[in-house]
Amino acid sequence: MTSLAITGARIFDGDAWHDDHALIIDGGQVTGIVPMRGVAPGQATRKAGGAMIVPGFLDLQVNGGGGVMFDGECGVEGLSTICRAHAKFGTAGLLPTLITDTREATAKAIAAGIEAARSRMPGFLGLHLEGPHLSLARKGAHDPSLIRPMEADDLGALIEARRHLPVLMVTLAPESVTQEQVRALAEAGVCVSLGHTDTGCRTALAYAKAGARLVTHLFNAMSPLGHREPGLVGAALESGTLWTGLIADGIHVDPVAMRAALKAKTGPARIFAVTDAMSTIGTDMKSFTLNGRTIERRDGRLTLADGTLAGADIDMASTVANLHRQVGLPLEEALRMASLYPAQAVKLEKTKGRLGAGMDADFVELTEELSVAVTWISGNVVHTA
Repeated sequence: MTSLAITGARIFDGDAWHDDHALIIDGGQVTGIVPMRGVAPGQATRKAGGAMIVPGFLDLQVNGGGGVMFDGECGVEGLSTICRAHAKFGTAGLLPTLITDTREATAKAIAAGIEAARSRMPGFLGLHLEGPHLSLARKGAHDPSLIRPMEADDLGALIEARRHLPVLMVTLAPESVTQEQVRALAEAGVCVSLGHTDTGCRTALAYAKAGARLVTHLFNAMSPLGHREPGLVGAALESGTLWTGLIADGIHVDPVAMRAALKAKTGPARIFAVTDAMSTIGTDMKSFTLNGRTIERRDGRLTLADGTLAGADIDMASTVANLHRQVGLPLEEALRMASLYPAQAVKLEKTKGRLGAGMDADFVELTEELSVAVTWISGNVVHTA
């Protein structure tokens, strides 16, 4: 690939805005952001199709998209469909997320993920295994018959899978996993996330000390913040080491609670945005099946027959808009929650989440209305509105 200058739009590099500048990319990487007067004579240029250029969005919890759910039968082709579906909404990297399933289905899903990594699939960052080692008391939409404690074979399989995946994130509950197992996973490079648990605050903090790094979808399927028992919500906000996902669709968490959590969160770890999106994204589907149960899509909600929320019906561009307009965050912070903070949460900040020399050329051209005009991954256009 020859060097290319993207011009004609404001550029947000993850920290600050640049006006009257060009984004220079070459070989799938950013080589710099330079004033227009500094663009070399004869430099190949392309006028941006949007009003602003921002770092590509990263989504660490994606159950499906484009009509496909990530499961044991999804395969590499299905993973590609999911990545392409979310690229239309500015997501330049995602973790396909497997909801609690059988041992056989889990093994097949991991194998598909490893093959996707080997093929350098655009948009594929690795895998997120949400279960099966969860708490029955906080199962949410997970099939209770498939939830179980972690055994030695499970631990070994996860450590082996991490050897072949750029990122492996696993959501676990202290009720089903020991601190020693968490420590072994963390030492092997697995990103351990606490979620779907009724654990107490102090137990959660002990698991963080053992190596847990993240918390899965704050407020949902976890012990709440109480004035005598702060629960996992309290631990997530109190700990400076727990990076914390948040579904910002306005349904899973009220904007008032989002604002309170964002003000309360102790750093340096931050709250980042996830979609928890299902197969409906990018389609007009009215329902789908999860572990043999029908999920209905209605009024922005995905629910089981009993009303239990089953994932979310939102994309990352809409999430950024919600954080800015409904929650009231400055646009810059909303963008960081969808790019920089998730990159930091899974230790990808050296290549993703910002636009600067040496970073991957993953970026989005947004309109003034925050809709996606163009999505770039590794210096290639993968979607044009």
